[in-house]
Amino acid sequence: MDYVPSSDSPPSDTSPTSISPLSTSPLTAISPSSSSPSTPSLSRYESQKRRDWNTFGQYLRNHRPPLPLSRCSGAHVLEFLRYLDQFGKTKVHLHMCPFFGHPNPPAPCPCPLRQAWGSLDALVGRLRAAYEENGGKPENNPFGARAVRLYLREVRETQSKARGVSYEKKKRKKPPPTLQASTSHQLPPSSAS
Repeated sequence: MDYVPSSDSPPSDTSPTSISPLSTSPLTAISPSSSSPSTPSLSRYESQKRRDWNTFGQYLRNHRPPLPLSRCSGAHVLEFLRYLDQFGKTKVHLHMCPFFGHPNPPAPCPCPLRQAWGSLDALVGRLRAAYEENGGKPENNPFGARAVRLYLREVRETQSKARGVSYEKKKRKKPPPTLQASTSHQLPPSSAS
């Protein structure tokens, strides 16, 4: 279950949202004609989703032993997310670090760089959608596994404490009350006597 990098694996200075497109995976259902000039260009989200899907496919192929998508589980997704930590750019302070809980430390420290929770959360969302778009059944989606949700929650809580950053959901502002159209306040026609 170890990941063995190959010459096709992503370079070590990349993050999950900026990984360059890899060779088309046999796991994808993307046709070669999708790159023709007659088709509209993909949105940023769709491009990232395709890139992330190809990267995950590359990860499965380089897995020892190689792992077919049909046998992929939530545990393999967690392994992939932990593997991506080595490319992270977010400083996550350890409990013993004097800057633990400080969002902007005044000096450098030896604490590890990790993938930010928001990046992992967005990555899992894109891969979850890509899995189903490429023929996977929603009930078997390893990206929606309970273990993955728990891992993301743990990462969020750990990073929130270590970095002194709150990840609470933003509350929506209530829209101002709309004025009814003046036609609804017209007086009924008076009857002439």
